[in-house]
Parts: sequence; structure tokens; C-alpha cells
Amino acid sequence: MTWSDRLAELGIELPGVAAPLAAYVPAVRSGSHVYTSGQLPFVDGVLAATGKVGAEVSPEEAKQHARTSVLNALAAVHALVGVDEIVRVVKVVGFVASAEGFTGQPAVINGASELLGEVFGEAGIHARSAVGVAELPIGSPVEIELIVEVR
Repeated sequence: MTWSDRLAELGIELPGVAAPLAAYVPAVRSGSHVYTSGQLPFVDGVLAATGKVGAEVSPEEAKQHARTSVLNALAAVHALVGVDEIVRVVKVVGFVASAEGFTGQPAVINGASELLGEVFGEAGIHARSAVGVAELPIGSPVEIELIVEVR
């Protein structure tokens, strides 16, 4: 079974690649790795939510936005090399725009990690950072970067 087959089995369709907001590309290949730029929770070209987690955005909502963001990262990988070329997920870096006192960043970024596990199984087990920040671009509650090994 290919990763494309697995996505279809789960009823997941990769979105189109989100247009860059500044002077960068969505993903770059270097050797056997693809590195994505930070991906926000865009749905059909529109940011799904704005605000800080623990204030305007609930942790549960933010977890879903992390899931959307990692789908956008997978779309960037797919556009560059094809999702079926992924050997394994190496690392996820998640940023959470956090209200003062909010410390649940790991649970928020689980939205991305859990989706990668659903799709890639053992190959989706990865290293990770979950970082709380004061602000993210255009008021996004989450941002996800992805590093994958490819054939």
C-alpha cells in the first residue's frame, strides 16, 4: 500500500499548496530530506482561525489547527517530490501562539503528530519540538514545520 492509498483509506485529501506569505518557498529538498517552511492552518486559502491559544482559541481547536497545518506541510512535500516518496517523518517543529500562562503546547502539537502516526504508522514516529510564542504570522494560533526523509 502506498502513502497515497493510506491517505485515501483514511478519507484524507491533501490540499493545494498554500501560497507563501513572503520571500520563501513551501519546501526544499536537500539530499534525502525535504524541509518545509512553516505552514499555517489555511483551508481553501483562508486562515482557519486567529488568536492565542488559551484565550481566543481553545486548546482543542488549536489541536485541530495543528492537524490542518501538518496536512498543508504534507501538501508542500507532495508538490515537490510526491508523498509516496516519503521514507519516514524525521521531525516536527510546532509553534503555538500562547496566551500568558498557557503551557499546553505539547497537547496542541499532538494534532500534527497523531495525524502523522495515522497515515505513516511506524514511519510517522518522529522527533519533535512544541514551542510557545507570543505571536505568529497574520495572527495564526499554530505553525508547523516538517522534515521528512525521502527516496
